[in-house]
Amino acid sequence: MKIAICPGSFDPVTLGHLDIIERAAELFDKVIVLVMTNSTKNSAFTVDERMALLKKCIFDPKIEVDTYSGLLVNYAMEKNAVAIVKGLRAVSDFDYEFQQALINKSLYPRIETVFLTAKGENMFLSSSMVKEVCSLNGDISPYVPQEIVKDINLRCKGEN
Repeated sequence: MKIAICPGSFDPVTLGHLDIIERAAELFDKVIVLVMTNSTKNSAFTVDERMALLKKCIFDPKIEVDTYSGLLVNYAMEKNAVAIVKGLRAVSDFDYEFQQALINKSLYPRIETVFLTAKGENMFLSSSMVKEVCSLNGDISPYVPQEIVKDINLRCKGEN
């Protein structure tokens, strides 16, 4: 069984994230969406909340949601994963992700990093942008799964 990991902070999950996750599920036998903590970002949602949001909008039985606070390659080894799948929106994403891929490969030579390019309509999309639009009372429904629009609006507008 070929297992891939789609790691990210998913704070919150966007349609761009879902697109990459669903396309990865077409390429691998199993995809683990791994909710991780990014120490350089201030999260709007807790890890448990982010996992719950993901579970509300993932319906493919080949895709599972998990969390891990350690080194990604250690998790990959534990799960016997063959690939890490990352989405790329622009060349600037590639610079950072390429460095990560090289580090991961040096730590765990059996792991491959697979880059999937964002669809045109998702190239500008980020969780930060969604939170900003939401906090300014903008409509986020074109950017996030319908199943979680209300959850995000409640949090970003300070109603939760």
